[in-house]
Amino acid sequence: MTVAIRSATAGGGIAVFGPACSSCPLAAQCTGSAGGRTITISRYEAELTRARTTQADPAWVADYKATRPKVERKIGHLMRRRHGGRRARVRGLTNVAADFSLLAAAINLARLGVLGIHRADGNWAAATT
Repeated sequence: MTVAIRSATAGGGIAVFGPACSSCPLAAQCTGSAGGRTITISRYEAELTRARTTQADPAWVADYKATRPKVERKIGHLMRRRHGGRRARVRGLTNVAADFSLLAAAINLARLGVLGIHRADGNWAAATT
């Protein structure tokens, strides 16, 4: 059954299924309310729907599975190793953000060294071994 969505002041809305629930054989599984089921729709519902549609694409899933573990692993290293990622060494949001950016830059430079990437003739080059 289709019901109208009443707009909420902050965006989104509310769908009330009251009369439809009284004749539905599955009402006991769906809601315990005597007035029927009520669904709140977020103001971000359209964005969530677009994101879910994008994430259902097999190409997106493959890319996500290929890159996400690497990113999460590196963030884990920042937090758990001796890089100081868990504790701020300075006070204030701006200073903490700058400190963490410096930490991330140091990690990235260390990674470039591990990969053997260096500057040669004004350009970046990979190690040839």
